[in-house]
Amino acid sequence: MSANKNINTVQDYEEVLAAMEGYVNGLKTGNVAELKKTFHQDAIMYGHLGNDLSQGSVDNLYTYVEKFGAAPNIKTNLTVLHKTPTTAVVRIEMEHDAADEDFTDFHSLIKIDGSWKVVAKLFHLYDK
Repeated sequence: MSANKNINTVQDYEEVLAAMEGYVNGLKTGNVAELKKTFHQDAIMYGHLGNDLSQGSVDNLYTYVEKFGAAPNIKTNLTVLHKTPTTAVVRIEMEHDAADEDFTDFHSLIKIDGSWKVVAKLFHLYDK
């Protein structure tokens, strides 16, 4: 019989969620510097804004936050969908961002030098 050991502790999941708190807090406060701490410098982002495809650098997110500012009424629910010792996927359900939009995000993270960083963000914008 092979070993039946859970390699993912509750603490492991909490570390991933703690890394994503910079994203949520950056959106809530409109603080781009805090957002940047969550993302790898070469992170990418893709999703549709209406009929337009937003694609490429995570700089698009920073521009969005600079344009719309803080989201004091934002509500979020974060779920770690899966993780390994060095990778994770997090789903974020979001309501009432700074532009009063609702999104679902999927963030892919990698652990680099002991820290979790988002390397890719996919998002879906809902109609109001």
